[in-house]
Amino acid sequence: MDKNIHEIQGEILKALLLKESARFSELNTKKLSTDQLTFHIKQLLAGGVIEKTENGSYRLTIKGKEYANRFDIDSGPVKIEQQAKLGVLIMVAQGAGRKREFLMQTRLKQPFFGFRGFVTGKIKAGESVFETAERELWEETGLRAKLEHKAIQHERIFSESNELLEDKYFYLFLANDATGELKVDFEGGKNEWFAEIDVVRGNVFYDMADLLVLANGKQFVFQEKSYIVKKY
Repeated sequence: MDKNIHEIQGEILKALLLKESARFSELNTKKLSTDQLTFHIKQLLAGGVIEKTENGSYRLTIKGKEYANRFDIDSGPVKIEQQAKLGVLIMVAQGAGRKREFLMQTRLKQPFFGFRGFVTGKIKAGESVFETAERELWEETGLRAKLEHKAIQHERIFSESNELLEDKYFYLFLANDATGELKVDFEGGKNEWFAEIDVVRGNVFYDMADLLVLANGKQFVFQEKSYIVKKY
């Protein structure tokens, strides 16, 4: 189903969201003609989000329940409620003391084209955060490593005009004892080792100094951060 659902179909799904099942007449909350309501019900049946029961009423399918559960039904026309994104951020380290280095990626895709940061990736439905971290590390770097879950960070990024650009929750991992051959170039970026002292320098994402504190810390941390950026 599309994020921008037709208003009438949204109202039908809203009606079914609030009932076990509903008959044809109960779905006609907008007092439509029979032909018009029938058309939209057929669209929802074809999309696999509703089904017809043995007694002739309609109900949400499993797919429909998952979809309609994301509705914002409290304000105006039905719409998909925008939610924060979920991802992992992996700080890959090697060496010790003054020779300690961190793997960083130069981003070669939008947004934040040309910025540098740690390995990141989106959590797929059904994955554990450790599975996501292992998969993203392998796909983007060609490395396997010992992963330690260090923190959760809620990050909001605003423009200078106070427009919300991104809202993300990151599960932060420290990766040590990496094995494999580093993939220098990948689609959308480039990998490179940097001395720990140089991690905070240049055109970088986030508060890199703060992330290094988390990497070196002993306790698990939850924190929320807000940033204002000039370039996106």
